[in-house]
Amino acid sequence: MKAQVIVNKNFVIDAIDPRLYGGFIEHVGRAVYDGIYEPGHPAADADGFRQDVIDLVRELDMPVTRYPGGNFVSGYNWEDGVGPREQRPARLDLAWKALEPNQVGTNEFMHWCAAANTRPIMAVNLGTRGPTEAQALLEYCNHPGGSHWSDLRRRHGVEQPHGIKLWCLGNEMDGHWQTGHKTAEEYGRVALEAAKMMKWTDPTIELVVCGSSSDGMATFGQWETTVLEHTYDHVDYLSIHRYFGIPCLDGKRQTLGFLYATEELDRFIKGAAAICDAVGAQKHTRRKIQIALDEWNVWHHSFGRENDFPQWTVPRPMWEENYNMEDALLVGSVLTTLLNNADRVKIACLAQTVNVIAPVMTRKGGGAWRQTIFFPFQLTSRYGRGVALRQVVETPRYEVVFDAKRTEKEIPYLASAVVYDAPSGEVRIFAVNRSPDQALELEVRLQGFAPSEVLEWQTMHHADLKAGNREDDESVRPVAATGADLAGEQLRATLPPASWNLLRVKVA
Repeated sequence: MKAQVIVNKNFVIDAIDPRLYGGFIEHVGRAVYDGIYEPGHPAADADGFRQDVIDLVRELDMPVTRYPGGNFVSGYNWEDGVGPREQRPARLDLAWKALEPNQVGTNEFMHWCAAANTRPIMAVNLGTRGPTEAQALLEYCNHPGGSHWSDLRRRHGVEQPHGIKLWCLGNEMDGHWQTGHKTAEEYGRVALEAAKMMKWTDPTIELVVCGSSSDGMATFGQWETTVLEHTYDHVDYLSIHRYFGIPCLDGKRQTLGFLYATEELDRFIKGAAAICDAVGAQKHTRRKIQIALDEWNVWHHSFGRENDFPQWTVPRPMWEENYNMEDALLVGSVLTTLLNNADRVKIACLAQTVNVIAPVMTRKGGGAWRQTIFFPFQLTSRYGRGVALRQVVETPRYEVVFDAKRTEKEIPYLASAVVYDAPSGEVRIFAVNRSPDQALELEVRLQGFAPSEVLEWQTMHHADLKAGNREDDESVRPVAATGADLAGEQLRATLPPASWNLLRVKVA
């Protein structure tokens, strides 16, 4: 099979926002307790945070991390998580049927962010609480002093304000599973009032308003329109969420159908952006609302097993995926989709970061290790900075029969994105060969550049798509490849079957 990609130095999608490579720490499962926080562990610091986990998160280079949820935040009283730990109440977490001891809260998380080289995206509870409590948390975090909530922070030992700049106005409020679920009209009203009060308190912040928790929701489109009609002039981003599971036909798992899901994500993003623009046009404003895909990941190995562990315990392990090579291909493909939508997607959060559907896994009292999905995310985060270039792509295509009612045709075997980083003088090509059994001869024409050298080719593939990593074996990972060559403006490389690839080219 052969595929061709043509890019031109002057044809740019947009600058890539580094926040595209964000993470997510929610109070669910072992993400916090026995995840990032494990007092008594040999690698724990004085505050109980595991340094080995922090080191791995730093490798991922996540500029932002969303916190504390997620479904958890819709029933969370933030006041429970500040002040002396011995005075904090334990609460029933209704979202996850767990016990929340509140030993990690706002100030502890800010300490962890500093250590992990990330900044917070703080979510407020607009489920069981409202604008007053949201404004109070902002005042606690960002106001210098002289007011009730800012002085309380100072009494808690944090003299300087945290200066949190990015805030989520609740979480998945369109979902019936959400504590305090609201209709679009109800949520639009409360989000508007919270946004007004929060920006009156600190005009420098940015706000993310809840869109649809998936494009499969019956209310998708109508929800966004109603919410944005209320909030458009006061918010900056529309949140969308997407998780990916593998389809089956007659009991057989479909890898090619699984990898097709990124094409659906592309339509979801473009549809959400179109709705934002339609509301903006109705309001006669040039102001654009951008997209925050602030929850996304593969989630199918452990889905439906949430009752494997007893309720009202801490931690209550949940959704600990054992990712494999197939999942790494999907994550790599999602990242190409995000880069190709860099003009609208400015924030994205891999959900989650540790233990719960996560690239980083830990064993209580033991080690921490990198799952297969860690590697395409790490290398894209490192090298997917700069500007995204528009592509003209010619590629072989395939079709997938999902069931008797649904067949998808003309699905590209190649998923790719091309990034130009002017300061380093590099073009980076991210490419996934979706074919499970055929190599793909890739030609990339770099028009307007003067390519001089292939600096690196990393390829990740495995003969067994179900192969994964464990604490003592991280062998499913990228390796250096050879054989890529340059001829004038043309780069050629043969991508192995079912592989994720990064090619770095020096250009002038």
